[in-house]
Amino acid sequence: MLRERTKKAKSSRPRYNMGQNSWFMVKLAWTSGEKKVFVLSLLSALTAAALNLLNLYISPAILSAMERRASVWDLIWAILVFALALMLVSAVSSYVNMNAIFARISIRAVVTNLLNRKAATTSYPNVDDDHFIKLLTKSRECPNSNGAAPEAIWITLSTLTTNMICFGIYVSLLSLVQPLLILIILAATVISCLFSNYANAYGYRHREEAAEYERHMYYISECARDLGAAKDTRIFGLRSWLESLYEKAMDAHTAFHRKAQSVYIAAKIVDLVLTFLRNAAAYAFLIGFVLQNGLGVAEFLLYFTAIGGFTGRVSGIMSDFSALYKQSLDITTIRECLEYEEPFHLGCGKPLKAETDRKYEIRLEQVSFRYPGADQYALSDINLTLHPGEKLAIVGLNGAGKTTLIKLICGFLDPTEGRVLLDGNDIRDYDRTDYYTMFSAVFQDFSLLAGSIAANVAQNDVGIDMQRVKECVEKAGLSAKIEALPDGYDTCLNRAVYEEATALSGGETQRLMLARALYKNAPFIVLDEPTSALDPIAESQIYQKYHAMTSGKSSIYISHRLASTRFCDRIILIDHGGISEEGTHEELLNRGGRYAELYEVQSRYYREGEDEDGEENAVGKDAPIKSSGF
Repeated sequence: MLRERTKKAKSSRPRYNMGQNSWFMVKLAWTSGEKKVFVLSLLSALTAAALNLLNLYISPAILSAMERRASVWDLIWAILVFALALMLVSAVSSYVNMNAIFARISIRAVVTNLLNRKAATTSYPNVDDDHFIKLLTKSRECPNSNGAAPEAIWITLSTLTTNMICFGIYVSLLSLVQPLLILIILAATVISCLFSNYANAYGYRHREEAAEYERHMYYISECARDLGAAKDTRIFGLRSWLESLYEKAMDAHTAFHRKAQSVYIAAKIVDLVLTFLRNAAAYAFLIGFVLQNGLGVAEFLLYFTAIGGFTGRVSGIMSDFSALYKQSLDITTIRECLEYEEPFHLGCGKPLKAETDRKYEIRLEQVSFRYPGADQYALSDINLTLHPGEKLAIVGLNGAGKTTLIKLICGFLDPTEGRVLLDGNDIRDYDRTDYYTMFSAVFQDFSLLAGSIAANVAQNDVGIDMQRVKECVEKAGLSAKIEALPDGYDTCLNRAVYEEATALSGGETQRLMLARALYKNAPFIVLDEPTSALDPIAESQIYQKYHAMTSGKSSIYISHRLASTRFCDRIILIDHGGISEEGTHEELLNRGGRYAELYEVQSRYYREGEDEDGEENAVGKDAPIKSSGF
């Protein structure tokens, strides 16, 4: 599979050329309010060209004055004028270049922010898109240093402008020596540039292969740093295994870059040979011109310096184009990521405002869904209505499609067939960002942000309603714990960022999630097995808490323990991608179908555990019920 993707990447051409990407950066600087980067880059180019010309003419001018037998004062005056000019231009150049650094860094920060925003707001299907993930990983590496393309391109454009100005001056001088010399230097340099461009494009042609190796290394590093896996790492002795995996990934990564370096070295050798031949021809023409025309020392030095400067400027121009081409490839990667297709209406579409007190209805009409590349449908022909104020439970075996159904209801996925309707309107017509405001949800993998407890409840660190935070935390039954902490609601979470952070237990974290859901106060509450890591008693208590606190709201619960959702108004059993049974807990038990069978399996396990332990409420605490297929 990797070879196929690599082969495809080799044959692909960059979507944008150097001119388009340069214009993209110009527009980005203009629209982001960093217009000063234009002025500073131009001034940097002009002062660099002025310094080059002063250095070109200073020696010939002084020698010319000596050949004319100028007076000492005239000679001193000429030296003084050039020295003052060099000091002034150098001072201006240093000042401009120092300030230009900050302008370029600001542009790079804008690019980084755009990539972070894309990652945070992209349509949910892109999160499961392997191509997008690789593209995002590669694009995030592009602006990660001062030498990265979004910042370095301004230096390249500035030096290119300098080289072009000096190029024009040197051409006018050397045309007096031998026009053919100009063509020879240009031809040799262009050939060298073609080899360099081919070598520099190697990384772009193999970018997906490189991203694959880097992704493996990053994943293993994250596993090793994961504090949640610290106990498993020690108990099962996983350290040596993780180190072995990382070493293998590193070896593959190193082998790839070693191959890339061999291509770059070959191009450098070609460039070295062509440079030697080019300079030999240039100096031969100059010596012949001197012998035929009898130039003076000052003129000889001027032309001699001009030839060296011309070859240097031609090489500089081609190097700048080569660097610009390489930077353009990185910017192309960034643009491809930023412009990656969004299947949902984000920031557009029909506006929707969530009204807390309003009763909404969600209806699924003949909904089927198949994941990209899958042979079978995860869900088929689902017809389901979530009535206003109803508490609905979704149960079923692992892999039955429960979470997929939730993703369809919440708008994370669009049906392959059929429609999801909100009060009769297809949710695909709405601004999907607005639609998300309709839900307060707690998923299996919830996020604890590196911030205060109050910020985690409010999901914001600006304009937090502390009174409301405290009310929600109290309703969730966590106020005593938080208020007993030294910093109270300002206590930080996540020890990966804050050394003094507090670690909450599983049950306490669940109550914090409840407080978060209450704070948002959306019309719909969704719980997608957030308590799967808790024991049955703790889970039942948490679910009862949710039940009490969300009275009157439309709620959807998913649990692998059937008894936890017995309080719901309706329970649906998902089996083989469809709804096989539907009714209240008692109705489904009385029906004696699949639900009753699974419930009996679970309850029998609890009874057996009770007989073995001799304690009525101590069974099931290790959550072994997962062995029954839930």
